[in-house]
This record gives sequence, structure tokens and C-alpha cells, in this order.
Amino acid sequence: MEYTIISDAQRMAERSKFIKTTVVGVTCVPFSGGQPKGGVDDGPIEMVRFGILDQIQDMGYSVELSEGMDKYRSMKPASDLPIGKMKNPRYVSMAARRVSDQVKAHCEQGRMAVTLGGDHSIAMGTLTGSSMVYKDMCVIWVDAHADINTPETTDSGNLHGCPLSFLLGLCKSEAPFDWIEPCLRADRLVYIGLRDVDPGEKAILRKHGIKAFSMHDVDKHGIGKVVEMALDHVNKDRSLPIHMSFDVDALDPSVAPATGTPVRGGLTFREGHYICEAVAETGCLVALDLVEVNPALGDPESLRQTVAVGCSLVRCSLGESLL
Repeated sequence: MEYTIISDAQRMAERSKFIKTTVVGVTCVPFSGGQPKGGVDDGPIEMVRFGILDQIQDMGYSVELSEGMDKYRSMKPASDLPIGKMKNPRYVSMAARRVSDQVKAHCEQGRMAVTLGGDHSIAMGTLTGSSMVYKDMCVIWVDAHADINTPETTDSGNLHGCPLSFLLGLCKSEAPFDWIEPCLRADRLVYIGLRDVDPGEKAILRKHGIKAFSMHDVDKHGIGKVVEMALDHVNKDRSLPIHMSFDVDALDPSVAPATGTPVRGGLTFREGHYICEAVAETGCLVALDLVEVNPALGDPESLRQTVAVGCSLVRCSLGESLL
């Protein structure tokens, strides 16, 4: 008796409502300008060294890698004085704009767009890029933090805590971010995993009725129900394209220790993977960010563990299955 072996890539292409190719467009963004801790710019490099590109190909995909990864560091301006509270505003803006162009190019070619960061400020670019192609997309934001401070509400001035306020149009469209057009509706955004939210962010979430499932909700309902409720809120009929932005600090530090802003009480290994598996199963995923892996934090085993988890989350989002 003969058996036909179907790769994970083929299964995903058959299931997907939007992605019909087995080419994955990968953008590596070695960027740390949105926060003060060095090392996060090496996150994508470590994931590549760990073999993420080969792992994706082993699933039956081919990989189209964006060019010029080294340019993210070289574009840093010699002088980048704060604007109000915002730190490194020009550098963050330039990097995000470049990310936007690269992600848009992958989406225009019908590829699954996978972006490896780098700090979470790059989401200003990833979501802008994907939204230019998928006008009606929804966003699943998996994170310990809400990242929705405005330049006025932020205490730290670190722009990795502000990308969603720009994307939702909660900030004035002023230089150097005047290229960002609001591309996200409040009712098309949902959070999973929150457990460290600033007072100003809480006020924003309440004012705009943005749906958020905190770790309390995960404890109360279980991750399966939480993911179902999250999808029902932003994509009830499972007919809209999904961009998922996954910060590894959503995971408990015991699972992913090498990250810049760890918060105890996070998602377990299996809960994080279940989110990626369930979103992949919808057939609606068109873009994925995996950010905030910081090789400079922790010992070699912490780095190996965090990078391995990051690679595994990417594979699950691309349809890796046990059976």
C-alpha cells in the first residue's frame, strides 16, 4: 500500500483562505532603538544561527529573505534628540518605514510574511506594511504589555511601548511619524496575555473599548476558550486576514528568560504554542511578528532556551503539526 506524504506547507496552502503559495517571506530586523537594553538587535541573527530558515524549509516551504538586514544598524542617525518624551524617534521611524516596505512586498507577492525582531516598535512597520495589502485585517497581539501608550502617556519614552497608538491613530500625525496612516480599527484588535499595563494604557483600552484577555482570563477560562473568544471578537466568521504580533515576554520568564521586560506569571510553553496552532488552523493568518528575543540577557542556556522557543512558535504559526 502506498501512502502520500503531505508536507505542513502543503496542508497550510490548502487550508489558507489568503495564502496559496508555499513561499514564506522572512524579514530579519536587527533593531533595538525602541528601548534601552542592548542585545535585542541580535535576536533575529541568533534565530537564524539556530536554524529557523532551515526549519521552515524542512516543513516544505521555500524562503524568500528580505535583503539588507545590515542596513538597520547603519541607518542610525548620528544625532537623535528626544521629541517630547520620545527617545530615538527618528531612528525608530526610519527603521519602521523600511520594515513596512519589506513586509508589504512579501504580502503583495502572496507570501506569508514573517518578521523576526528586534524590539516591538518595529510593529509600526510590520502592521502598516501588511495593512496596505490586507485592508480589512485584524490583529492578535500576544504580549505581557499593551504597547498602546501615546507619546504623552508614556513614562519611559521608549517607543516599543507605543506602536499601537500610532497604528490606531491615537497620536497626532507629526514628523518623523507623519508617514504612518492609521491602519487599525479598535474593534479589530485583541490582546492575549496581558499582565503589566500602565495606568494611561488602561484608560486608553477602556475609552476605545479594546478587547483584552489578561492572564486572569487565561487562568479563569483556559487558553482554548480565550483564543476562541479572541477570534470571535475580531474575526467571528473567520473570514478576515489575521496579523499576529507575538512578543516572547508574553511567555513566563521560566519559559523565555532572555527578553528585556520579563514579567512573572505569563503563558506556559504549551499555552503560547496553542495560540499559534489555533491561529494557524483558522487559515486566516497572513503575517507574523516574533519579537523581543534578547541574546545579551541571561546565560547561554537562557539564550538557547528562548531562541528555541521563538523558533518553535514560528513553526507552529506556519502549521507544524504533531500528527
